[in-house]
Amino acid sequence: MTPASYQGPPSFAKALFLGEVHPGAVFPFPALPEGEQERVDALVEAGRDFLAETYDAREAEAQGRIDDRIFRGLGEIGLLGLYLPQAYGGQGLSQTAYCQVFEQFTAFDPTLSVVMGVHQSIGTKPIYLFGTDAQKERFLPDLAVGRRLAGFALTEPNAGSDAYHIESRAVAQADGSYVLNGEKRYIGNGSKDVLVTFARDDDGEHVALIVEGGMDGFEVGEAYDTLGLRANDLRHLTFHDVRVPPENVLGAPGDGFKIAMETLNSGRLSLGTGSVGAVRLMRDMAVEHTLSRHQFGQPLADFELVEAKIAWMEMMHYGFHAMAYLIAGLVDAGMPDYAVETAMVKVAGTELLWYAANRAFQLAGGKAYLRDEAYEKILRDIRVFPIFEGANDVMRMFVALSGLEPLGDELRELGDLGPGEPLQALGTLADYVGERVGRELAPGGFPWVDADFADAATVVARQVARLRHTGESVLREHGEDIKLRQHQLKRLAEAATDIFAQIATLSRISTTLREGAAKDHEHESRLAHVFCRRAAARVSHNFDLVDENDDSQIHAIARHVYEGHQV
Repeated sequence: MTPASYQGPPSFAKALFLGEVHPGAVFPFPALPEGEQERVDALVEAGRDFLAETYDAREAEAQGRIDDRIFRGLGEIGLLGLYLPQAYGGQGLSQTAYCQVFEQFTAFDPTLSVVMGVHQSIGTKPIYLFGTDAQKERFLPDLAVGRRLAGFALTEPNAGSDAYHIESRAVAQADGSYVLNGEKRYIGNGSKDVLVTFARDDDGEHVALIVEGGMDGFEVGEAYDTLGLRANDLRHLTFHDVRVPPENVLGAPGDGFKIAMETLNSGRLSLGTGSVGAVRLMRDMAVEHTLSRHQFGQPLADFELVEAKIAWMEMMHYGFHAMAYLIAGLVDAGMPDYAVETAMVKVAGTELLWYAANRAFQLAGGKAYLRDEAYEKILRDIRVFPIFEGANDVMRMFVALSGLEPLGDELRELGDLGPGEPLQALGTLADYVGERVGRELAPGGFPWVDADFADAATVVARQVARLRHTGESVLREHGEDIKLRQHQLKRLAEAATDIFAQIATLSRISTTLREGAAKDHEHESRLAHVFCRRAAARVSHNFDLVDENDDSQIHAIARHVYEGHQV
C-alpha cells in the first residue's frame, strides 16, 4: 500500500458496521516508502544519543520541567518537525513513520513523548492543516526546529469531554481581529510560545485563534502538581481582553470545532501507536526480571502463570500493533475519514499499555513499589493516557455512534418496517432480506488470507455480518434513544475494534508469509492464531451480552447507592 493508493470506502471501520469488507483497502499490509525506514532509524538513533548525554528523566521530574536546551537539541536533530514539509524545515515523514518515531520515544520516557506529541500532534498540526500560506511561513519554520513550542488550548473547567460547549468568548472586531476572554485548564505546553486556542463568537460559532506568549491580557497560571508526567508543562490559562490580530485567526468563523476535532483525530493515532509500542518495553522488563529472579528453586520464568503474562503481552502487542499500523497506512494511502479508526487505536493502545504495565509491575513484586525503580514512574506517567485526547469511554461512544450512523441512514431509507404494516413494505423488505442472506453467506470474504488462516478469516467474516445484524437490532429497538444505551454502545465499539484488529492481524501475517519476511514465521503465525482466536471470543461475548445481560440490575444497584449519598 502506497500513499494516495487507497481503494475502499471513506472509512473502513464504518463500512464494517454495514456488514461490508473491502479486502483491497487492507491488503497487502502497508509498508513504508523505500528509504523512509532508514530515515526513521537515523532520527531515532540520533535522538537517543543526544538524550543519553543531556536528558535525565528523574531530574526533569524533580524540577517539574524539561529544559529548553533539550527542545532546541531535539529540534536541531529534526525530531520536532517530523511530518512538516522540508520547505518549512521539517522532515516530511509519512504518518506511519511519524508513529514509528513516537513509538520509540514513548518507551524511552512517557513525559518527553507527551511534550513532543503535544507540540507536534495537536499544537503545530492545526496550523499545518488549516493555516494560510502566510501563517505557515510565519510559524512552521520556528516550530519545526524547536525555536518555539506549540500547545492546544481547548479544555475548560465546564467543558472537558463535551468540548462543543466551550464557554470562552471571542468578540469579532471591525478590523478582523478578535477580543478573547475566558479560561482553559490542563493545557500541555501552556507556558510556551504558540497556543491554538478555541472559543465561540457572539453568534455561538466556534473560532480557532493562534495566541502567542506575551500577548497583553494573556495570563499563565502555575504548573499543575500532577501524579505523573511531572515534567509536563501543564497549565491553567486565563484570557482578559486579549486582542488576537486578524493574521492569527485560523480558518473562517464557524471552522473552530472542525479544526479541533480533525486535529485530535490525528493526535490520537500517535498516542495509540506510541502506547502499543511501549508494551514491548513492559514485556522486556518483565522478561529480564523473571529470567533472573529465582523462587522455589527455579526461575520465575518457568511458572505457568508467569508465562501467561509474558505471552499475553507478546500476543496482544502483535495484534494491536498490526491494527495501529494498518490504520496509519490507511491514512497515508489517502483514506478520507479516519476518525473512528484513530479513536479505536487510542482506546485499545492506551488500555493495553496500562494493563501490560500492571502485569509487569505484578511480576516485579515488591521491587516495583520502590521509588528508585522504573516501574512506579511508568505507572504514574501512563495513567492519564486513557483520559486525555478523548476519555476512553467517550471514545467508545463515538466509535459506536459513528459506526451506527450510516447503518441508521440505510435503515431509514427502508421506511418503518414495524409489525403493523408488513404488506406496504413487502417489496422493499424482500430485496432487503435477499441482501442480508448474501451478507450472511459471503460478507465480503478474505480471498487474500494465507491458507493456514482460512478458518480465522471465516470467523471474522461471520462476525462482520453479525456486527451489521446486531447494529440493526439495537437501532430498531432503541431508535434515537440508542445514544443513551451506553452499555450496548460499548459492546458494539469493543466488538468492532476486535474485528478490525483481527483483520489487521490477518493482513499482517498473510503479507509476511507471502513475502517470506518473517525471521521466525512459526512464532509469528502462533501469535496471529492466538490473537485472532481470543479476539474472536471477545467479540462473541460482547454480541451475546447485547441480547442477554444484567444491565437493568446494574442500573438499579447504582441508583440505590446514589440515593443513599445525596449531595
